[in-house]
Amino acid sequence: MSRLDSFINRMSAQRDMLNHVRDNCALPDGGMIFEIGLGNGRTFSHLRENFPDRRIVAFDRKLASHAAGTPDPQDFVEGEIRETGQAFVGSNAALVHADIGTGYDDKDAMTLTWLPQMVAGMLASGGYAVSGLPLSHPDLEELPRLPTVQEGRYFHYRRR
Repeated sequence: MSRLDSFINRMSAQRDMLNHVRDNCALPDGGMIFEIGLGNGRTFSHLRENFPDRRIVAFDRKLASHAAGTPDPQDFVEGEIRETGQAFVGSNAALVHADIGTGYDDKDAMTLTWLPQMVAGMLASGGYAVSGLPLSHPDLEELPRLPTVQEGRYFHYRRR
């Protein structure tokens, strides 16, 4: 598969998963949404449009998003996510979306040494996680793959 087709597949899977959560999952009342990996801000923009009553906090190493997808300063956490995200463990988030995979197995393996624990710790009981990387953690129940998402492309979980 070309890198372009892979990118399109990832973006479609991401949109389908987030829309599925919006349409079919009862998010815990009052919880924030965390966007782990702001990047260009496309997904942040989608979250803001689809969850207008939720505070959305985005994390990234450096602010580099398009103006239309940039959070307010108080809703952006800059720095190494592995470190800055730890301050939000116990926040009882309703939804955490994480798209920080690199496509390099060795780098992603390093991320997976801390990301599942952090995401599980950020979520409220009954909260949801959507991720481009698998989040193997005893507190996260993996949910069935959507028919529109290729095996291993995108994952979603519910916090026990």
